[in-house]
Amino acid sequence: MSITKEQIALLLYIKNMLADLIYINGVIATELIKVTENTSVIRRGEEFLSTTNCLTEHKELNEKIIEIVKKYKTDPKDSECLEKHTLTHLKNSEK
Repeated sequence: MSITKEQIALLLYIKNMLADLIYINGVIATELIKVTENTSVIRRGEEFLSTTNCLTEHKELNEKIIEIVKKYKTDPKDSECLEKHTLTHLKNSEK
């Protein structure tokens, strides 16, 4: 059984769609982590984050999310944008 051009095109379409969904989920995940941090600061105050492992753990989670996005996106510009944006959040959190 051979694969037709239409089947190859469909598989490529699905592969690209999945890569886009992974990217979108990466954006949602990194932004949700930041929303969680901001909510925690509003609720408990700035000092709370400095007395927990949250920022370190969030940084590790964000880095892992970016790794996953890089793994599946073929255009480096996509992951570079997310990485730049997320790392800006991380730098601002460390201040």
